[in-house]
Amino acid sequence: MATVTFDHATRVYPGTERPAVDALNLHIEDGEFLVLVGPSGCGKSTSLRMLAGLEDVNAGRILIGDRDVTDVQPKDRDIAMVFQNYALYPHMTVADNMGFALKIAGTPKAEIRQRVEEAAKILDLTEYLDRKPKALSGGQRQRVAMGRAIVRQPQVFLMDEPLSNLDAKLRVQTRTQIASLQRRLGVTTVYVTHDQTEALTMGDRIAVLKDGLLQQVGTPREMYDTPANVFVAGFIGSPAMNIGTFPVLDGYANLGRSRVPLSREVLGQLTEDDKNHITLGFRPESVDVVPAGTPDAVPVIVNIVEELGSDAFVYGSLTNEFGGAAQVHSGAGDAQVIVRVDPRQVPGKGETVAIKIRPGEQHLFHAGSGERLA
Repeated sequence: MATVTFDHATRVYPGTERPAVDALNLHIEDGEFLVLVGPSGCGKSTSLRMLAGLEDVNAGRILIGDRDVTDVQPKDRDIAMVFQNYALYPHMTVADNMGFALKIAGTPKAEIRQRVEEAAKILDLTEYLDRKPKALSGGQRQRVAMGRAIVRQPQVFLMDEPLSNLDAKLRVQTRTQIASLQRRLGVTTVYVTHDQTEALTMGDRIAVLKDGLLQQVGTPREMYDTPANVFVAGFIGSPAMNIGTFPVLDGYANLGRSRVPLSREVLGQLTEDDKNHITLGFRPESVDVVPAGTPDAVPVIVNIVEELGSDAFVYGSLTNEFGGAAQVHSGAGDAQVIVRVDPRQVPGKGETVAIKIRPGEQHLFHAGSGERLA
């Protein structure tokens, strides 16, 4: 097994000025499961393809272990890749698909069969070894693609959105299988996805990218509890965080008729760029529904309620009395907030509920730069 290091790795596509990946610095430990996540076009797949040798590195370097592989051919990097579209040979059996790379490498037939059978046992594919891919479900085909990578016994697994083609239920089932399989095998794994739920549930650590730039690296808990900036705060978490920019008056963030107290330490960190404003975020579960008329409570008009059995989420609009604070936005859109409520006491559509952010559960950011306030 091996570590992986991106050392100021940069990729600029011909005909473009802005790098697709801009000076990426990232170290992945031996045996770690690292998830690269971000919106479409952020550079996550390009980073993976640079590591695989499928994209040129225009500046910086990439190391696998202590070996600089920046200019090494893909076949000589000792990596195995799992693609989004399975990429199986339709005329070959499952066993032949899984062992094909070993056959090309000249591995003895007995050893190929042994490795294929071991991988099939791990992936619960033993009874399908003589079938063709067309006789398999989507989840089984994806497991065959995983098996083809496992038999290689590489130093590093690379996975490029391998669950995108699966239905929702199968995606949940397969992601737990991949995560547990990686921990059993202990192979360093770099996994690309745009689904932040996959990132939170699968990765030992998460790296968030935006516009080719690394925004933050950390454990799922660190990402959720202490996002480094407004982008990470809004991207990580489902439902999304509610975020708004508000004026600071007399030591409070002024949310229309409501106020959130700010500590001296926070007030002391505000700069000229912030223009006496602060960006405040709060997660749907970080608020309490309180009686109408409670001081500093925020009134929300209920538009829709999502009932999920164990949870219920109110998607609501801010009332006019909320004033300039209507600049708040969330995953539900502008001037909308998402609030988790008691699933056994769900408000009706059109009702107004009063909410209050729990002390210490708000997230504070510079209004100018969007960076987190300590």
